[in-house]
Amino acid sequence: MNAPAQNSNLSAVLISLMKGITCREDDPVLWQALLDLQARAREYVAVLGLELMLDDAEGYAYLRQRAAGEDEPELPRLVARRQLGYSVSLMLALLRKKLAEFDAGSGESRLILSAEQIADMMRLFLADTANEAKLMDRVDSDIRKIVDMGFLRRLRGSEDRFEVRRILKSFVDAQWLGELERRLADYKERIAAT
Repeated sequence: MNAPAQNSNLSAVLISLMKGITCREDDPVLWQALLDLQARAREYVAVLGLELMLDDAEGYAYLRQRAAGEDEPELPRLVARRQLGYSVSLMLALLRKKLAEFDAGSGESRLILSAEQIADMMRLFLADTANEAKLMDRVDSDIRKIVDMGFLRRLRGSEDRFEVRRILKSFVDAQWLGELERRLADYKERIAAT
């Protein structure tokens, strides 16, 4: 590949990464360019205090702020941290738990859930309400936020069916999930006692 074409491909790869998550299934040509130019991309983003997180087996890549090393100054944050509300955090954790259960018991590669199934997972942990429409509005709002974050993908031709994206495993790890399991069990006990 000639230098101008390679630089053009590197630019496309870096722009995609700077915008958010890059997935193999979204753009296989861009994904292959990322794999081919991975070393150059890592060098480039390192200058900005970022590191490339790439999982070829699951087919996703993203940038993360690199922690300052010993005797290195702390750089300003380029990748913003998002403060998540309770219901969005809970939904992410429940989706991650569902993905772990799915991986353990299914031979399928894609976890597909309806908005109603997601709402059913959330019902136990949200305040009781007789207003089903209000609950679904809240769940729909949280789903839209999680779609925007890249952890859910709306299926084509469907308004209420979603694929749980595997990148969620990278953001909600097993240790965090285990701690959440303990807290959710405590929460269930308190709800049952009242």
